[in-house]
Formats: sequence, structure tokens, C-alpha cells
Amino acid sequence: MRDEGQPEVTADLLLQAYAAGVFPMAERADTDEIFWIDPKTRGILPLDGLHMSRSLRKTIRQGAYEVRWDSAFAMTVSACANRPETWINERILKLYDELFRTGFGHSVEVYMNGRLAGGLYGVAIGSAFFGESMFSLQRDASKIALVYLVARLRTGGFQLLDTQFVTDHLMSLGALEISRANYHARLARALPTPANYWALRPDAKPDQVLQAITQTS
Repeated sequence: MRDEGQPEVTADLLLQAYAAGVFPMAERADTDEIFWIDPKTRGILPLDGLHMSRSLRKTIRQGAYEVRWDSAFAMTVSACANRPETWINERILKLYDELFRTGFGHSVEVYMNGRLAGGLYGVAIGSAFFGESMFSLQRDASKIALVYLVARLRTGGFQLLDTQFVTDHLMSLGALEISRANYHARLARALPTPANYWALRPDAKPDQVLQAITQTS
């Protein structure tokens, strides 16, 4: 559905949309138009169901990277948009920058050899995290970002990691496709429940991150 004739899209309206189970997309980068999306099926990644290959675990344990949090939000969103086909236009870039400045938007950045190699960004409301997009310039960089995000969400008491849609890549990591009704039920439980995004120390070691993911609640 288009936002033509609708109220001006603001950061506050965007938060209301997330709370209603709706998210924005643009058809392409060079358009000013925003669509509101409420798909019949929804992608989620169960926080107790992340799949990690042996090679990914080994890469994480080796620690030949640096993970930062909220240190390069705008750069991360721009990197996610830097692809031949993208749903992130200039209006969306500005909206998420405002959500970041008001404490709702978050990014995970993975640096290798001193350079930004991958990352992801999303929005946190209550105990729900709405994953928006990820990018990778080096092997496993976006997967490392996702592992660290899941560790943080589990540690902080989050209940829902929304991936919007499922792709083969996300399904290989444990993402599931559920019905709209199932998603809304999960969202209704997660929104009023408080969570602490910063419960995991920013300087958590690789073994602490892996332990946070594998420990039972």
C-alpha cells in the first residue's frame, strides 16, 4: 500500500507502524515513494534456533575481527543500500537516522583489518528487534554480525527477532516463515515486555558470545 494521501511519514509514525506489524519499503533508490508492507507470511529467526556451521564457529573463536555497536549507523545503512536493487531510498535513510538518534535504531558493525567489512541494522521496541538489512564485503562478516546480535538479544531478554522475509541465506541460519496471525501474536507479547539491549558488554569476548547463544534459559 502506498503512502500517497496519507500523513507525512515521520519517525514516530514509523514506530507506530512497527507496533502494528507493518514496515516501510521503497520500490527503488531513486524514488521518493514509500510503501507500507504487511505480508501474509513473515520471517523470524527464533533466538534459540540460530544455526552456526563449524567453520563459522571457528571464525568467531579466532577473533580476527572487531565488532562495534552503534558506531557507524549511517554508514551501515548506506552500505546495505549499496546494491543494484535496493528498497532503501533517501527518505528511508533519513527516517532510520532519526530512529537511531532517538535510541530506537541500532547497528552492528564488523571490522576486519581496520575496515568495515559487514554489518546489519534494525529497530528495537520492547523485547522485539526488527532486523532491516545486512551487508557483507568479506566472507562471513554479516554472519558474525548476526551471531553477535542474537547473543545480545538473548542476554537482554528479547523475545522476537523479525527478519521480515526469509531468504535461502537466512533459512540456512535458522530463519522460519510463519503466518501473519502467528507473527502478530508474537509481536503482541514482545512489545510490552521490557528488554535490555545493552545487557551484553560491548567488549564481550568470542567465547562469551557463543556461550550466550548456546546456554539454555
